[in-house]
Amino acid sequence: MQNVLTFPPHIFKMNIVQFEGGDFINTVVTSKEAILDMSRQLMQKQGWKSINIRSVASACGVSVGSIYNYFDSKSDLTAAVVESIWLDIFHFPKQEHCFKNMGFPDCVQWIFDSMKQGAEKYPGFFTLHSMGFFEEDKEKGRQYMNRAWEHMQHALYAVLQNDGKIRPDAFDEILTPEKFVDMVFSLIISAFIRQNYDSSAVLEMVKRMVYP
Repeated sequence: MQNVLTFPPHIFKMNIVQFEGGDFINTVVTSKEAILDMSRQLMQKQGWKSINIRSVASACGVSVGSIYNYFDSKSDLTAAVVESIWLDIFHFPKQEHCFKNMGFPDCVQWIFDSMKQGAEKYPGFFTLHSMGFFEEDKEKGRQYMNRAWEHMQHALYAVLQNDGKIRPDAFDEILTPEKFVDMVFSLIISAFIRQNYDSSAVLEMVKRMVYP
């Protein structure tokens, strides 16, 4: 009996291609998630200029047309890869209790650590953002970057609100929790732009301002 390999339907799908002679063949098309995973690997090894339809198709071992099943253009592929990289760099813990038990300085340190690891994992990615992003996808790039920043800022505020070690008189009408988070986050953004991942000064300022 001939052995037949089978794959789960959520991993692969079949694409029917017709050639001039009228014959049809089935080509296995990898999933969108697998395409993005391979694109991130290309980014790590060969830099951003390696991300295009043809190179990604070659790396995935599929036809160019297979990539177009998921992405209408190079611009769409680029935008999806950028978003997936941001999510990979700043993936928050899945367990909600991790944040509930996290102090504000711990959350700040987590962001600095994520930035450093992201810079090491995806060389040049942050630099491209700080220089105004990729030529043809500036607006989409800013949107994904801003979305990542907003996500982190909300996390900082949530952790601050749940941190029982904060001094009771730490905040007032002038220095509210929201303004404090904005101030700390502006320092994080500044560190990101300068590619300085030393959190010691920011953490010391935080401890002196709001902790006993």
